[in-house]
Amino acid sequence: MIDKATGHVEGRQSLMDVSSAYGNAEIGHILWGPRIVGTRVATEVFFLMADYVFGLGYRRYQWRCNARNGPSRRAAERFGYTYEGTFRKHMVVKGENRDTAWHSILDEEWPRHRAAYERWLQPDMFIYFGLAWSDL
Repeated sequence: MIDKATGHVEGRQSLMDVSSAYGNAEIGHILWGPRIVGTRVATEVFFLMADYVFGLGYRRYQWRCNARNGPSRRAAERFGYTYEGTFRKHMVVKGENRDTAWHSILDEEWPRHRAAYERWLQPDMFIYFGLAWSDL
């Protein structure tokens, strides 16, 4: 995510574990800088990607994180994900067992979430990173 006004990179996020056959996609590799973490900007960039995924017809948009990562789990909750459970000893990362917390938003839930985002991100305020509501 590049702030078009300053040219500074403020964060990144990507799609991963995409399965068009099953209609699943996951947001991942999230790194939001201190200027945007926990802000309206982070909400906007999350909304844009989620809306893109569901606009393509995907059925499930998921978020996985280390179960010990409190900030990531709180972010998933703030963005409207439903906690589904924890896979115990799901992975070994840097020589340690990692439990993975799973969260999701389903296609039938998205219209309600989308409406809430649109109310919160009022069209006249939807101007960050050079994007405008009309660009969607």
